[in-house]
Amino acid sequence: MKGIIFDLDGTMVDNMMVHHHAWQRKLRQLGLDLPVEEVMTKVHGVNEEILERLFGDRFSEQERKQHSLEKEEEYRRIFKGDLKLINGLPQFLDELTLQKIPLAIGSAAPPENVDFVLDNLEIRTYFNVILHARDVNIGKPNPEIYLKVAKLLGLSATDCLVFEDSPTGAEAASRAGCPLIIVTTTHKESEFSKYPNILKFISDYSELNVNHLFNEITS
Repeated sequence: MKGIIFDLDGTMVDNMMVHHHAWQRKLRQLGLDLPVEEVMTKVHGVNEEILERLFGDRFSEQERKQHSLEKEEEYRRIFKGDLKLINGLPQFLDELTLQKIPLAIGSAAPPENVDFVLDNLEIRTYFNVILHARDVNIGKPNPEIYLKVAKLLGLSATDCLVFEDSPTGAEAASRAGCPLIIVTTTHKESEFSKYPNILKFISDYSELNVNHLFNEITS
């Protein structure tokens, strides 16, 4: 592998249940009362696309943007006190940096949430490329974000190892041709059975050693 691309939510920070509960409250305000299990399966991708998918043309474009902003403000308010990288990731990022491996982020999150994580945790300097929801025309599971990140790294997508946590993100990376490692913060291994390019599943990054990982990939 010549480069590594990380998803953000659920992959670098264990925040997906916070997002699910923030969405559940927001949707209830809008008249759609879903159990959290249904939110987990139906609510994924770019916020405005989610609202359009769930409500059709009920809301104008401006209203969808406003609802999206309110949901994300709620998420950041809830999560700020618990914000931290997944166990082992700080050390893993340091190891990758020492090996001079280009690193990038390809997130479906809005830029405010990406900035919230990177700036509060002071990790922005690790990454050569950082893309978010507003950098693409179509969100995951469309492969656009991974193809675009790879291109900005000056690499083929097939040469980029992707870390993901969701089936939607796994599909996007698979369609881009990227090999995958799945972080099981939110979803079970059984939910990824249709993706043959998954190299391994990890619960956190303490399980990884850079040299061992690259030996596994190339063996």
